[in-house]
Amino acid sequence: MKKRIMVVDDAKFIRVILTDILEEAGYEVVGEAENGVVALEKYPKLKPDLMLLDIIMPEMEGNVVLGKLMKDYPDAKVLIISAVGQRFLVEKALKSGAAGYIVKPIDPANVLAQVEKIIGPAIDEE
Repeated sequence: MKKRIMVVDDAKFIRVILTDILEEAGYEVVGEAENGVVALEKYPKLKPDLMLLDIIMPEMEGNVVLGKLMKDYPDAKVLIISAVGQRFLVEKALKSGAAGYIVKPIDPANVLAQVEKIIGPAIDEE
């Protein structure tokens, strides 16, 4: 079984970059969202193994999404995406239940290292 990932970022090009990195590594990107409201609507339908979640977005910030997600789905696994200089927001997210974070600009090796640390390799040998 391929591990299933959802990518949430208001920047389309970031979603495309992350999807390419993840799919090349063998993960399945089951959905995308351009903001937190859409992410929370899609999450229960998609049931991803991991959500990559941008911290600064219009309509609903990543930390608000994370709080609601952890309240409704305490087993959810979330990897925060932040820009340099958002340390306070990242620390808040980690305290709220995020499993880790990656920093923009996106470094493919770091993305894959963090994802594998949280949910393991792309494919479970079952």
